Amino acid sequence: MPKKAQPAPWLNGRRIRAHGLLLAVCLWSVYAVVMATPGLRDRNGLIKGTDFLHFYTIGTLALRGEGQLLYDMRAQSALVAKLIPQAAGTVYVPLYGPQVSLFFCPFAKLSYAWALVAWLLLNVGLYGLCVYVVWKTCPNLQRFRWTVVIAAMAFPGLFHLLTWGQSSGLALLCFTLAFLALHKNKWFLAGLAIGMLIFKPQLGLAAAVIFVASGEARIVLGALLAAGAQLAVAWAHYGTAVMRSYVYATLHVGDVLALLEPRLYRMHSLRAFWLLLLPWPRLDFVLYLLCSVAILVIAVRCWKAHLPLGLRYSAMLLATVLVSPHLTAYDLVILAPAFLLFADWAIGNPGTRFASAVPWLLYACYLLFLLGPLARYTHLQLSVPAMVALLWMTNAATLSSHDHTIATQYQAG
Repeated sequence: MPKKAQPAPWLNGRRIRAHGLLLAVCLWSVYAVVMATPGLRDRNGLIKGTDFLHFYTIGTLALRGEGQLLYDMRAQSALVAKLIPQAAGTVYVPLYGPQVSLFFCPFAKLSYAWALVAWLLLNVGLYGLCVYVVWKTCPNLQRFRWTVVIAAMAFPGLFHLLTWGQSSGLALLCFTLAFLALHKNKWFLAGLAIGMLIFKPQLGLAAAVIFVASGEARIVLGALLAAGAQLAVAWAHYGTAVMRSYVYATLHVGDVLALLEPRLYRMHSLRAFWLLLLPWPRLDFVLYLLCSVAILVIAVRCWKAHLPLGLRYSAMLLATVLVSPHLTAYDLVILAPAFLLFADWAIGNPGTRFASAVPWLLYACYLLFLLGPLARYTHLQLSVPAMVALLWMTNAATLSSHDHTIATQYQAG
């Protein structure tokens, strides 16, 4: 008797495209409605671009040669009121390195509205480029071009990035360049790309631990040189006094955490997970440290294992998000390469133990990244366990001899 045809899996390409398109339409319709107001305030009463206002302000200080005000919160608030009267009363905690102000100098030459348009377009371009170049390294995703395009448009990290006008797109670029360098066995160049993350040092924490613990000397050297060069440029331009202010602000960041993190439900890291779940600050911190150590041990183990580069790099990106002491929704955009690489591995290894679970976890993360505000009431940020599960499956693959064989064949191919 002929065998019965197996029913198609519920989570198939057609359904993913349909759901992704629906999600993308919903997200960007909401974005358009919120932004479609006269003036610089959106429908929520926030200044359009939100965090970009801070970048515009420090870029203006750099343009005017007023570096001594880069870490003066009150002076910057007064400047904002003069530059953009509609944003009067807005206050930001100045923590970025002085070199960031130099980067935003060209934007400060434009009016705020046009500077914001230019910044958002740059971020869209960077995101699209990063997704494209990583996709090109994924042989099993080549026949799913439109699925990738739709999924990329619906990625919550991009939505949050543009909504908040943040600088995480530059971090995505750094991680993408590092991956491409590693893909070509250019270890030193990969280190240079990782070192450029010094402008958001919390995103370089996991990479630093993983590469040092794995003895990747060329990567570590490149990272140190790139980070040092970036800070040296700022030092040469502004002088020692400004650098001292930067170091002081960095060392005393704990004093202003309440201002930096007024809404914990927007955060998607282990630290935020425990802070939301438990009302005891000391226990929260201890659990965060213990879990972070465990995550980093797993990530180091994955990096040293005989697994495809895509899986190992994805593990590093997940660890980056999970252990970061300050990780907001817009920083999730750095996971875009990981989602592509995980999907590529799952498609290419349908018979392995964990491949069938990966698409479901990726699918769940899309929803959970958007449902973060529910944690305000449930005190449970479910995106964190989902990311931990993805990392754990990567680790479990290192313990399976069958997965080792598949990984070797995949890497050779």
